[in-house]
Amino acid sequence: MDTVLLDEGLHRTTAPNGLVVYSESLPGVRSAAVGVYVRTASAHELREQMGISHLLEHMVFKGTERRSARDLALELEVRGGSLDAYTGRDATSYQAHVLDADLPLAVDILTDLVHRPLLRESDLEPERNVILEEINGVEDAPDDLVFELHAAALWPDHPYGYSILGTPDTLAGITAADLRCLHQTGYYRGNCVVAVAGNVDHGRVLEALGREGWFEGSAPEWARPPIPMVPAARGRSLQEDRDTAQSHVVFGTDTFPLKDPRRFALAILTNVFGGGMSSRLFQRVREELGLAYAVFAYRNFHHRSGQLGVYVGSQTASAGQAVEAIREEYDRLAREGLPADELADGKQQLKGQIMLSLESPVARMGRLAGFSLHDDDYRPLDRLLAEIDAVSLDDVAAVAAEFFPADRQTVLRLGPALSS
Repeated sequence: MDTVLLDEGLHRTTAPNGLVVYSESLPGVRSAAVGVYVRTASAHELREQMGISHLLEHMVFKGTERRSARDLALELEVRGGSLDAYTGRDATSYQAHVLDADLPLAVDILTDLVHRPLLRESDLEPERNVILEEINGVEDAPDDLVFELHAAALWPDHPYGYSILGTPDTLAGITAADLRCLHQTGYYRGNCVVAVAGNVDHGRVLEALGREGWFEGSAPEWARPPIPMVPAARGRSLQEDRDTAQSHVVFGTDTFPLKDPRRFALAILTNVFGGGMSSRLFQRVREELGLAYAVFAYRNFHHRSGQLGVYVGSQTASAGQAVEAIREEYDRLAREGLPADELADGKQQLKGQIMLSLESPVARMGRLAGFSLHDDDYRPLDRLLAEIDAVSLDDVAAVAAEFFPADRQTVLRLGPALSS
């Protein structure tokens, strides 16, 4: 196995079977966060099996070869720890946050979930119903649903536009045999990244993983097909009629993957544009015009692409005015870029957000896994902060000119029908 010291207290081991293991020692805490990240998720799905990755994530908690569903729920919780999972676009994550002494137990339980689920036919129908209720919850929350609809509008022919939860129709067609096939072809050791952060020792992390068979095999068992890439549908405007108290509007466009060096310029622009109370959108749309309670900008990064967006919720009578104000701010930023003082403030804001987020072992764990999941190089924190400081006025102007023009944005409006 190849083990590299990346930074003080931070190691990476790559096993012959393809497994990548990160650990970061944080002696000032008494806990450990451990996560298993499987590089199989919604971006790898066929349209007719939309939601299968999320369904599999649910089903592994219904029981394993050594633990019942109740055992999985209780074993860490009664010791003060937590066990969780989520399905994303590019990876499915299984995580535990425990006392440092319970790290071996957490590794044992996570291994059970990832490698030894029962995936029984008898558990499928009840869990399918649970996810249908999850879908119903989104349908009843327009400020959640609008993001699902916008993703489908921006990526109509790509898995990045699929619902991670799936639909009632696609879920109905998924069998236990389908889940077992996905598990066999996606949950192999070489398709996983393990990340651990807290009061931990790298050697002991490797020992705990070795006891659970994580280093077995000498080569990856399968080769995952690459995520296809198709152009996003830019510049569209769509209306989804619903009887809601507000109109919920999402603007958005495609950008680039996380490893792109322009990510820091985009992050600064997103913060200045709509990242908080001091942002341009908050000050214009809420404080000056009084058109919304919630208005913000956001960015997401995927393995093959990324997304920049804005959300606003406004009374239907004033939603058109809010949309026009946001379009004006988009075009102003695209045309003018940032003045030097706003760039300086934006750099400090981004650096502060990063440093504050890393005070959590769970956040540190996620950061470590992200290097492998996004094929990104590890950067010590000081180097990362220096890269942010190096962003120039020309850098942000170029990113603003490419990604912020209002006519590039696809706009999805969810709410009462527009009067003709």
